[in-house]
This record gives sequence, structure tokens and C-alpha cells, in this order.
Amino acid sequence: MLTRELLEKVKSGEMSVDEAEGHLRRKPYEDLGYAKLDSHREIRSGFPEVIFCSGKPDEYLVSIYERMVAADGKAVGTRASKEQYELVKAHIPDISYDPVSRILKKEPADRKPGEGLVAVCCGGTADIPVAEEAAQTAEYFGAKVRRLYDVGVSGVHRLLSNLELVQSANCVVAVAGMEGALASVIGGLVSNPVIAVPTSVGYGASMKGLSALLTMINSCANGIAVVNIDNGYGAGYMATQINRLASAPPREGLSEE
Repeated sequence: MLTRELLEKVKSGEMSVDEAEGHLRRKPYEDLGYAKLDSHREIRSGFPEVIFCSGKPDEYLVSIYERMVAADGKAVGTRASKEQYELVKAHIPDISYDPVSRILKKEPADRKPGEGLVAVCCGGTADIPVAEEAAQTAEYFGAKVRRLYDVGVSGVHRLLSNLELVQSANCVVAVAGMEGALASVIGGLVSNPVIAVPTSVGYGASMKGLSALLTMINSCANGIAVVNIDNGYGAGYMATQINRLASAPPREGLSEE
């Protein structure tokens, strides 16, 4: 829970001072031996710890999910397999899994509608798994997300016919493999930040995403930041940070100077 959210709940009477104190008095992390769960991460950074599922031993993964859900009523993990979903579901029946993005999550009971606007665009249908990882990460963290898929540069009219949507977003995530030109095209059309995500989609000389990565890093369009190959999660996280800044009202007590 965010520190500001906690204080607002105390102010409104939704939470007692004792309950709030209990949240703040929790240890900064819980040592499980094989993992140290960062229980104060959301207080510090505004985002809870996220589980990277791939490669984790079964019993560790189940225990981590159980501890996080017990503490906060929610948990989210990336790069989960169907087998891991079935395993965790046996212990947390209302866990949900999306086989496209491979996100395994338990949503909070008091989930609120998304705020602001993040547009997630991808070049081709083969890029959708990475785009969905970005979109669902941003949605989990509270952003309103609009998807615009299969709008690559080989048919740029598909993007241009949705230009109003792309230009109205607080942040645009551009996901593309092959040569990765989509980010440059979008970067030249919008005034708000673009987060470029190279994917490993492509033929031999694409070098498993390296070609798209180099194109995006060397873009002549301004306002583009680039994350790692296939890192939809990182793009969704950063897009949410930008979206929160764009959507938030000015904080009370801060000088305008």
C-alpha cells in the first residue's frame, strides 16, 4: 500500500491509527532463507515487489505467492508457465493466469478503475505476447490502457488511422521486432514519452532482437526511451510511472517556486 494511500485511509476513517501503525511497523523484508520478500517496496517506490516466475523451484514459488497474498491480498508475477499456474492455483484458488502474457496474478479485492491513459502499440501479431506483458503490467499497477496491435510500418496507414488515440495518451509503449522502426514513427508523431520495446521476432539478421534494439537506440526521433529485448514488464512499469505523474494533482504544501 502506498504511504499516501495509507494516510488518506486514516484521514477518512477507513483505517484506524493502530492498523496504519501495523503496516508501518512491519519489517522492511521477510527472510525466507531462499528469498527476502521486500514488504516495504511499495511504501518506498509506489510499486510492490513483482515475482519473476521462470526458473523458480516449485515449493519456493508457491511459498512466495502465499506469503505475499497473506500480507497484502495481492501478488503478481511474470514469465510464468501453465504448470506453475496449476501449481499455485492449488494453493490460491482465485489466482488468474494469462497464457499470452504469461502473467500470474492475484488482484486486490478493492481494485479501482484505471486512471490516465497508456497506449500500447505493437508492430505485428507475433509481438503481442510482449505487448500484453506491458499492457497487463500497467493495468495491474492502476493505469488505464488502450491496445493498438498489428500497426507496423509495412502498413503505416493502420497506425495513422488511430493517431488521435496515440496522441492523447500520457505515454506510448511501442513494441516491435524485425527492424524495430515502429518506435521512430510513433516518436515523430506524439508529444509525450515513448517507451520502445524491441522483441526477438524476426529472421536471421534480426539477431534475436538485437537489430530492433540498435534501431530503437539510434532513433532520430526525440523522446524515446528503450528497454531490454522482450522486456514488456519493464516498459509497463515505466509507463505507469509516467502516467501517474501526468495524472496526479499537484501535491499539497509544495512550493511553486
